[in-house]
Amino acid sequence: MDLASRLLLLLEVIELGSFAKVSEHRNINRSVISKQIGKLENELGVRLLNRTTRSLSLTAAGSEMIIQAKSLRTLLNNTTRLAQHYHVDPVGKLKISSSTLFGRQYVQQAVLRFQKKYPEVEVELLLEDRLVDMVGEGYDIGFRIGEPDNSNLVAQKIARNRLLIVAAPRFLEKYGKPQSVEELENLPAVVYSSPGLIIDKVKYLNTEGIEAFIQLNAAYKVNEVEMLISSALSGNMLTLTTAQMIENQILERKLIPIMTHLNLKDYGSFYAVYPHRSPPIKTKYFIDTLKEVIGSSPPIWENQIPGFDNMYGYKSKRSDQ
Repeated sequence: MDLASRLLLLLEVIELGSFAKVSEHRNINRSVISKQIGKLENELGVRLLNRTTRSLSLTAAGSEMIIQAKSLRTLLNNTTRLAQHYHVDPVGKLKISSSTLFGRQYVQQAVLRFQKKYPEVEVELLLEDRLVDMVGEGYDIGFRIGEPDNSNLVAQKIARNRLLIVAAPRFLEKYGKPQSVEELENLPAVVYSSPGLIIDKVKYLNTEGIEAFIQLNAAYKVNEVEMLISSALSGNMLTLTTAQMIENQILERKLIPIMTHLNLKDYGSFYAVYPHRSPPIKTKYFIDTLKEVIGSSPPIWENQIPGFDNMYGYKSKRSDQ
């Protein structure tokens, strides 16, 4: 490693919080990281980190070096980005992050199609449901639901993702189809739940056009979105889901949309997010490739739900636009 690489390694240690996390992220031995930070301190002739068995903290000199490391990272990223504009075809490395299910369903397809067109691009794909630090972790593109709060990121809408409520035929045979919100709220449901987040409510417009909430009866909470569908298929519970999570279950009558007269609030759209307003050509071309895979109006997942345009108030929303 040269001086610049060691400075960037120091920055990564501070941003991720430990040698162990950097070791996991880079897939290298923790002792290698410690050795390189030690070499950086020797090369600069100052101590950069205060280390204990449980924590790391920057010295005054270390804080100054972090400022320089951030400037260096920005300079290198901008240099690479500018150089990309002079290539007719994209080259280099493309680092992508995506939520797990969306990545498996659609981003993977886009990667395979993209690499056939542009074999000179090396693609790295991370599938995680956490909020990735795009700049700090060096990602070129991220795919998320909803616009990012971080004003430093540029967001480009990819496709809408509407809500629906589904249940298996066996569930409806046992409980009957609910006819009112009150009946729906009394039926057992499987809901998504993770630390700090539980999706057991859904906003809708009542018959008077006033916003209200449906409070689902959470009989089962799970932190894996794919298990919402598999649990509903068991026939024991209904679930609130997004259209993107539906594959062929409705076409095959394994799941049935219920309470379709409700005017449900839209869940949100999928966005591509990236750090620069003028992204390199590889970023632009990959977004175009993903759009080819999923379509836009409607996105491909809505084709799996017959009559979806007339469900959950979408027709009235569309006429208002």
